[in-house]
Amino acid sequence: MPGDGAAAHLGDTVSEEIVVNNAAISRRHAIAGVAGALAVAGASHRPVRAASDKVRFLTSWYAEAEHGGFYQAKATGLYAKNGLDVDIQMGGPQINAIQLLTGGDADMTMGYDIQVLTAVEHGVPVVTVAASFQFDLQGILAHSDIKSLADLKGHKILLASSSHTTFWPWLKEKYGFTEDQAAPYTFNLQPFFADPSIAQQAYATSEPFQAQKANMPVNFFLLAKFGYPPYGSTVITTQQFISKNPSVVKRFVQATMEGWKSYLENPAPGNALIKIDNPKMSDEQLAYSHSQLKATGAVTSGDASKLGIGTMTDARWKVTRDFLVRSNLLKDGTDWKSAYSLDYIKNLHVIA
Repeated sequence: MPGDGAAAHLGDTVSEEIVVNNAAISRRHAIAGVAGALAVAGASHRPVRAASDKVRFLTSWYAEAEHGGFYQAKATGLYAKNGLDVDIQMGGPQINAIQLLTGGDADMTMGYDIQVLTAVEHGVPVVTVAASFQFDLQGILAHSDIKSLADLKGHKILLASSSHTTFWPWLKEKYGFTEDQAAPYTFNLQPFFADPSIAQQAYATSEPFQAQKANMPVNFFLLAKFGYPPYGSTVITTQQFISKNPSVVKRFVQATMEGWKSYLENPAPGNALIKIDNPKMSDEQLAYSHSQLKATGAVTSGDASKLGIGTMTDARWKVTRDFLVRSNLLKDGTDWKSAYSLDYIKNLHVIA
């Protein structure tokens, strides 16, 4: 939000604009708003022991570098060392993660602040326990003649249906965009390539890379740089699971955040598992996504640089809550603080 301290803090940690021509940028846009992820991690001085506690973890999309910390924790034995037997299950476009989580088909899932706050408003007992990314990697991909988000006023912008209850209201509020600018997004770049007047939603590590491969000069605008407040790739579970398995959650969070630190340093072990789950994932895409995770500081910037990977704060959650209330996407009386818990990340201090 303009003038908001927490939002301004975000702007200090990410690139304002990524120009893709011969400059790099990319990553597959996992559908924003697909519900959650949970975190489970162990006490920092817990002795090594054989894996025993089973955890079914559901990701937000097909296996990719954006899930690297989880796959790295499994590949390098970090979960096992924390007494966990973690089964990573891939999400996808037709999978309702919150429904599977609350239905007992998953113990934890990869999520998104807005999805969780909306669920809590409707009485669904889910809770976020950590944030892999300090900001959402969502952005807008535009042709090279567009030099700023403000320049898009009056242009068609291709949007997925879920975006109308996430970042689109924020863009309308901040830049005065109008509903008649919104057009359906078909999850491929052909309409964008064919029409130089339009823009579309994109993920920092996906569509810009595809545009680069097609030798299409574009500009990519990372919304977090301009104040869009949610965290990215959060870890979500249920209140019931936490109440029965607090140690499992703590150990999962600990191992996962150590996994992210390890993945940023050397992604090879995690990438090998990613390619087993998703054989269509190329080495080139993995390398590009990994480079952008590092370049943008998604995992390590902002509060994470001082408090550790996975950290969250009340202030940041409140910025998202306030935006949703202003946009009539969340009732003012919603118990928004029940949507997250800081108990599982506050003393981890996994510093990259």
